[in-house]
Amino acid sequence: MSNPRGKVFLVGAGPGDPGLLTLRGRDLLAIADVVLYDYLANPRLLQHASDDAELLCLGRHGQAQGKGRLIAQEEVHRLMISAAQAGKKVVRLKGGDPCVFGRLGEEVTALEQAEVDYEIVPGVTAALAASSYSGVPLTHRDHASCVAFITGRECSDKSGGKLDMAGLAQFPGTLVFYMGVTTAPDWAAELITHGKPESTPVAIIRHASLPTQTTAVTTLGEVPTVLAPGKLRPPAIIVVGDSVAAKSNIQWFTSRPLFGRRILVTRPEHQAAELIESLEELGATVLLQPAIAIREVEDFTPLDDAISRLDEFHWLVFSSANGVHAFFKRLLSTEWDRQALARTRIAVIGPATAEALAEYHLKSDIQPKEYRAEALAEELVNDAGGTAGKRYLLLRASRGREVLATTLLASRAKVEQVVVYRSEDVEVPDPEVATALEQGEIDWITVTSSAIARSLVAMFGHSLKKTKLAAISPLTAGVLSEAGYEAEIIAEDYTSEGLVEAILKSGSPKR
Repeated sequence: MSNPRGKVFLVGAGPGDPGLLTLRGRDLLAIADVVLYDYLANPRLLQHASDDAELLCLGRHGQAQGKGRLIAQEEVHRLMISAAQAGKKVVRLKGGDPCVFGRLGEEVTALEQAEVDYEIVPGVTAALAASSYSGVPLTHRDHASCVAFITGRECSDKSGGKLDMAGLAQFPGTLVFYMGVTTAPDWAAELITHGKPESTPVAIIRHASLPTQTTAVTTLGEVPTVLAPGKLRPPAIIVVGDSVAAKSNIQWFTSRPLFGRRILVTRPEHQAAELIESLEELGATVLLQPAIAIREVEDFTPLDDAISRLDEFHWLVFSSANGVHAFFKRLLSTEWDRQALARTRIAVIGPATAEALAEYHLKSDIQPKEYRAEALAEELVNDAGGTAGKRYLLLRASRGREVLATTLLASRAKVEQVVVYRSEDVEVPDPEVATALEQGEIDWITVTSSAIARSLVAMFGHSLKKTKLAAISPLTAGVLSEAGYEAEIIAEDYTSEGLVEAILKSGSPKR
């Protein structure tokens, strides 16, 4: 049988902030068989891709990281076409907007010549993001009623005339240069030669929409000095015109409280999104390095046996959200008496575990005010009627403290423990993360459990001395301390929100 007809989607990735990807772009990444992405596309966007998708970086950034290689444009055409002709859905993820200096015309021509179906999905172009995120208007009622987007790096074998610098010098509006850092001394000098005043305001916005964004305001006459070779590295957008003088004094983007900080999140990948989003919303640059991995148990026999006897237990006790999800995933895949669960009470260790339980339309009967095993054990022991003779099913990880079981057994309860998921250390860190930590480029590491604390010590060792550690609880801080690494701060409320609040209150200066 012949392969189904493939298709190429030319998708704008936006300028850097992963939140600027369109909904259409996100949905296409989710169904793509192959993703060919520019190095300027934020790697966070790849989290929308399927685990089975083939990912290939087409630029220098990936090459430097060992994740890609420098690929010629003709090779990009071949990769798109061959994958589509094999029946695959291909997302060509392009920085900014595909139609603005994105070589879209060449790629569309190649696809049409090969009779490959395609779709173009626009993105936020860098100039618009630079304007919005820096407060530099591109148009202004008093200064500019039109805008010109200009490439600062023309194709060497371009057919037809070159840029009309004399015409641009007389342009009655704002000039926006893309890819113009390395050629700035040349085009600035030409604009001045053709009559553009040296006093014309200029804004240079580097890394627009990213937590590393910087904005510098100068004049056209100073551009050759400010952007002399080696003084500033691309990418940057350069805005030339009187509208720059109307730049906002309130920097909504760069004034966010964690702007400029680099924070490492160490939770398992499937649990990290909420913490990452909270930190990024406050302006931080967030790196992810899971310290532990959550996996299914290798043998479900003990769990299945417990499920078959749910009506024997007075209490189900969950000490983590992972335990809730692992238990119910297995429960819902087996035959079980729904009435048995209705007769059983449920205890959870904290709000995150309670939220996980709520996803299955259940509410806990006990949740301690202090989110730790000792407090949960005390609540259970002090529950009306006592614990003597009652049966407790503790649904737990493959490793962890024995406080719950020990306390309940001491109060003459009958306790059965069942491992519902495996918690394993991640032994080898991402090389980029390890390098950044070793070079002192990370401001904070969030440590959200004792298991994560132990794994981080084993993974990074003495490099942990080159950053600040934020512990979610005194127990977690104690594990770090025993290993010789003191937490800079400890959350007062033992939750992700409490940890973020503690970092904010620390008043730690930017690097």
